[in-house]
Amino acid sequence: MSAVQGKPIDLHYWPTPNGWKITIMLEETGLPYNVIPVNIGKGDQFKPEFLAISPNNRMPAIVDPDGPDGKPISVFESGAILQYLGRKTGQFYPTDERGRVAVDEWLFWQMGGFGPMLGQTHHFRIYAPEKVPYAIDRYTNEANRLYGVLNRRLEGRDYICDDYSIADMACVGWARGWERQGQDIKQFPNVGRWLETMLARPAVQRGLKVAEELRNPAGISTPEEKAVLFGQKAR
Repeated sequence: MSAVQGKPIDLHYWPTPNGWKITIMLEETGLPYNVIPVNIGKGDQFKPEFLAISPNNRMPAIVDPDGPDGKPISVFESGAILQYLGRKTGQFYPTDERGRVAVDEWLFWQMGGFGPMLGQTHHFRIYAPEKVPYAIDRYTNEANRLYGVLNRRLEGRDYICDDYSIADMACVGWARGWERQGQDIKQFPNVGRWLETMLARPAVQRGLKVAEELRNPAGISTPEEKAVLFGQKAR
């Protein structure tokens, strides 16, 4: 695919760790994009026009008007979007098979573990209406285990797969929340060093600030927001 971009990419987004993955990648590559807010606390993710491009009712999602063969394409799931943009631009995603496998391993590690488990840690430590000690311990301990995995991986490496890649972009938004996850970053010095390196990158800084004014400093605070986000069933 060509890295030349005519019309901007539409990014359906809310400022969360999953949304930041894509704003960071777009800022790093320099691709033009429009932000279309998806207010997850108000239920925008269930609107028919959004479900048409993201059937799992989760943001982020993109619509690229300059997709394969010059035709529009929509992509949902943050990991798939990162891979797509990496192939499109030829940046931050290796073209050799061994390099790509390594990046895919750690991208999928984030998608399957580092994101979901840290998200559950947030839920039971911060948002759950009642404090359940078993659940808090279970997910705080699992978060600790995952930080340990990442710390070992970063031993002697500047970035997760040696060269800066979409694997790093996928992890940084979650890792910067270590304190609210009940972790001590001093226990994981390699992660701490990597996090400082990541947060010093101008494109990462810009990506983390995209639409930050939309984010409620109090987090998910109202009963209505909690009902939308934590009471979902099949529709």
